[in-house]
Amino acid sequence: MHLLEGQGLTKHFGGLAAVHQVDFYVDEGEILGLIGPNGAGKTTLFNLISAALKPTAGKIIFQGKDITKLPAYKICRMGIARTFQTVKIFPHLSVLRNVMVGSLFGTGTRISTAEAQRRAEEAIEFVDLTPLKDAPAGDLTLANQKRLEMARALATQPKLLLLDEIMAGLTPTEVSEAMEDVLQVRSRGITVIMIEHVMQAIMNISDRIMVLDHGRKICEGTPAEVACSKEVIEIYLGEETHA
Repeated sequence: MHLLEGQGLTKHFGGLAAVHQVDFYVDEGEILGLIGPNGAGKTTLFNLISAALKPTAGKIIFQGKDITKLPAYKICRMGIARTFQTVKIFPHLSVLRNVMVGSLFGTGTRISTAEAQRRAEEAIEFVDLTPLKDAPAGDLTLANQKRLEMARALATQPKLLLLDEIMAGLTPTEVSEAMEDVLQVRSRGITVIMIEHVMQAIMNISDRIMVLDHGRKICEGTPAEVACSKEVIEIYLGEETHA
């Protein structure tokens, strides 16, 4: 049984099919990379999984249960957490308070404030933000704000973590650090699906890669298989040439 499975997922916005009949799966302990040109439907797929959007058609199954119609907070409490392409932090709250939001409200079990703080501090330490835990989140660099989002997601104690372009805008050194963070997340037994345009990162740490274009799945396989796909090469070369 797959940890997460999508069957015929489709999302229409008016006459536009942002995601069209996409079948996918991820198994426990995997890192699944999700790539494709801008507008391919990658973030829309994340929004469907996390229930920020409801599909026009299709099913989402998590640990053998149909979660298609569940609200976002129940999805989170079942063990699916996410970060966002554009960071969504509480800028005037401290790093610690931001992460405590995840530990207090993301698990579905009542815990004390002291326990929520302990879990938050553990997540903050994991992403190397302990020296900044009392700083306002809005004062952090972009790289650290992305680490903060990961810490808040980890504080919900997820089984599956959806990472949406956590390396966008980072320096090469910061990208290397982010890659190590993702591998460390997996070493904790957390399955990862990650959207990324930094090809060095996605090719080096993914077990499998799925490619979307105009809302459709056009390729899926190991990094080596995807890198050799003529269709994938044409899409990316075409995008670069057009730019």
